Amino acid sequence: AIDTVDRGSGLLRDAAYRPSPNCDDRPEGAAIDLLVVHCISLPAGEFGGPWVDALFTNTLDPQAHASFADLEGLRVSAHLVIHRDGAAVQYVPFHRRAWHAGVSCYGARERCNDFSIGIELEGVDTVPYTPAQYQRLARVTAALLRTYPSLTPECIAGHCDIAPGRKTDPGPAFEWDRFRRLLKD
Repeated sequence: AIDTVDRGSGLLRDAAYRPSPNCDDRPEGAAIDLLVVHCISLPAGEFGGPWVDALFTNTLDPQAHASFADLEGLRVSAHLVIHRDGAAVQYVPFHRRAWHAGVSCYGARERCNDFSIGIELEGVDTVPYTPAQYQRLARVTAALLRTYPSLTPECIAGHCDIAPGRKTDPGPAFEWDRFRRLLKD
């Protein structure tokens, strides 16, 4: 299977689309030249529930779980979430700025949201990701590389790389070599 991006809409074909209000326009002239790999689960370590979707669409009930109190009023998003079964849900069109990186720096450039695409893998730092997630991430990445010429395989980083000391994802469970091998296939 091949994933493709509709350049006009900025949407991944064959992905569910649930628009997040937590995005805005990129700065004038900003080239998309960084892909950031994240991981997320809500509550931490639990997979398959509605909570990540609720967080990214500002409908998360802070009373639904004790750990959600800290998330009240938080306005975040990612361009795409890849679930454990490889299904993809898009929240922000790729040409728009998602609010995924927070305080961040790549090389000498700060504010990574301005020039990056953020993809969340449903998971936690210490639990192996699924074969379906690696395969889908590689297919999506290949589609993004075809769509945005300023994005290259060398410009892919983990959240931990752009926010060291603050973020640890995708963590030691993420097999970078495995992902890069799939990307070359």
